[in-house]
Amino acid sequence: MKSVQKFGSLLLAALMILSLTACGSKTNNTPAQTPSNGTPTENTPAETPDDAATGDADNTASGGKVLVVYYSASGNTKRVAEDIAEAADGDLFEITPAEPYTSDDLNWTNSDSRVSREHDDESLRDVPLTTTGVENWDDYDTVFIGYPIWWGIAAWPVDTFVKNNDFTDKTVIPFATSSSSGMGQSGTLLSEMAGTGDWQDGQRFSSGASQSDVADWVSGLGLNG
Repeated sequence: MKSVQKFGSLLLAALMILSLTACGSKTNNTPAQTPSNGTPTENTPAETPDDAATGDADNTASGGKVLVVYYSASGNTKRVAEDIAEAADGDLFEITPAEPYTSDDLNWTNSDSRVSREHDDESLRDVPLTTTGVENWDDYDTVFIGYPIWWGIAAWPVDTFVKNNDFTDKTVIPFATSSSSGMGQSGTLLSEMAGTGDWQDGQRFSSGASQSDVADWVSGLGLNG
């Protein structure tokens, strides 16, 4: 009787050892825990789509492309335009009349000169240009427009350019050169001709304005902020 009991105890112990061994084997073969979408957690990217989008937004440049458009009769406005483009890291576009003005045409003291006749007869101020189109125009967020002051207003070749372009969603900054006259209503009149765009007050420069004067003005506009 004792032998039977001893054999039964040994058999029970053996069965328990086999059972524990089997459980340990199952535990070691358990697959990695997965989230509800079935993707193993160790393969989940550290950066979520939302994090990635935020990162892209943080790296987006706050500034936009700058274009400096100008008409220059004697070279003064061209020089200032070039200084603005350098200071603002912008592109240049020159407004060019299809029939360029000669020095005689620009002699405002002669009542029969071209500019004098155009001044007296507004119908003559619709000056054809070689082109009014700017390559990649839609890419520019800020547009400077420069011109000499003629009889207190912007030189009228600029009118043709302004009337033939859409300034929607653009910040427009006029600038002018003159020996003595101020900006006057030149910027306001151009804004009315355009009918679109966010036109700023602008700046008048003397004919002898230095590059540093121009650069200081551009810096104060906060274009890169």
